Amino acid sequence: MGVVIIDGSTVRAFVGEEEQFKKSVDERFAALDLNRDGVLSRSELRKAFESMRLIETHFGVDVATPPQELTRLYDSIFERFDCDGSGTVDLEEFRSEMRKIMLAIADGLGSCPIQMALEDDNSSLLKQAADLEAAKLGGGGGGGEAKS
Repeated sequence: MGVVIIDGSTVRAFVGEEEQFKKSVDERFAALDLNRDGVLSRSELRKAFESMRLIETHFGVDVATPPQELTRLYDSIFERFDCDGSGTVDLEEFRSEMRKIMLAIADGLGSCPIQMALEDDNSSLLKQAADLEAAKLGGGGGGGEAKS
């Protein structure tokens, strides 16, 4: 686990690097497409969000959320990604929604830098954004001020 310093401009710059952003999102999509059929099913996308544990925890503490509420929430997330209503999420839909999510994160961060503890596995788009900024600054990787 590493600690990075990140702000909205870091995330915006990453999204603005079209080829790098596309490559990163495409790799994430491929990792989520468990049956390798070129689209994400409802269950594949749900597994991805469940693995992040964003909904079942509050500041790292487990929260008891009724299963039907979780299902409704995951269904609404899926419907947001499934722009054409086909019942699956293709790569273009995934790219588009991930761009929106990353730009929303950038807006939320604003210009105030924050420290984040991120896994070192490079699957995190935020870590990749910090690494890209560090590389531009000549720091190599890890968000400029990364610590392990």
